[in-house]
Amino acid sequence: QVQLVESGGGLVQPGGSLRLSCAASGNIFSVNHMGWYRQAPGKQRELVAIIIGSGITNYADSVKGRFTIPRENAKNTVSLEMTVLKPEDTAVYYCNAGARVGGGPLTNYWGQGTQVTVSS
Repeated sequence: QVQLVESGGGLVQPGGSLRLSCAASGNIFSVNHMGWYRQAPGKQRELVAIIIGSGITNYADSVKGRFTIPRENAKNTVSLEMTVLKPEDTAVYYCNAGARVGGGPLTNYWGQGTQVTVSS
């Protein structure tokens, strides 16, 4: 099994910044991708940003230019640097990882979620 532990959510004013972090642990053989999704009340979960093992990143149009997945030195970790936050960024943010455990198949894993609230 793979465990994803997130940190860094909270309350921030519009225009402010936050950094989310996620660390994967467990009997990990390999990680294919890691990233962040979010779910606002009454809405479906949506992709925010993802980084594939080769270092390729992809961002939702709504966050391009404001959110960044920085290069990490620690293995099996992913962060999300969020700037110029808007009220519409308010959501529960979930860390996601596609990983193989032992010799098993590629499986999607989820963190428990961390609340980000953008409000004055």
